Amino acid sequence: MLAVAKRTAQIHGYGGLNFRDIANDVGIKAASIYYHFPSKADLGAAVARRYWEDTLADLKKLQEANPSPQQCLLRYPEIFRRSLQNGNRLCLCSFMSAEYDDLPDVVKQEVQTFVDVNIRWLSAVVQTSANLSPEDRTLRAQAVFSAVSGAQLLAKSRSDISVFDEIIGNYHKLGLLS
Repeated sequence: MLAVAKRTAQIHGYGGLNFRDIANDVGIKAASIYYHFPSKADLGAAVARRYWEDTLADLKKLQEANPSPQQCLLRYPEIFRRSLQNGNRLCLCSFMSAEYDDLPDVVKQEVQTFVDVNIRWLSAVVQTSANLSPEDRTLRAQAVFSAVSGAQLLAKSRSDISVFDEIIGNYHKLGLLS
């Protein structure tokens, strides 16, 4: 259920989550979804929570596989690129961020946690790669997160992953991801 709901939310956002459609895709009755998730807000929060938990696991794997902070920064955009590779989808929490004002509070909290997880991870990576104050590390982490998620949004609007690759390449050249 969560995998189907994730795919739906990456394509249509929180507003596109529909119990009946998800149930049809999974091959169950909508009442079965209500058993696990009494409301759309509960489902949306669970999907967003799973998404940031999976992203955190991906970030940890990335850091384990690449002990160099510079290599971690170079490879960080791959997490966002995967969504584009998978049906020109957006990062789930980026999409939900665009709907933020209309989200239930429980979903907003999970979307904020996704951003916080990314900023904390990036800040820790930047800390080991540059001699910056804690405030400047956070500012740089926010800039990297915003830039990469923005590149994804632009590429999606063109239905062209090469746009993402070109923008990320330019970030490398300009030193944002080093």
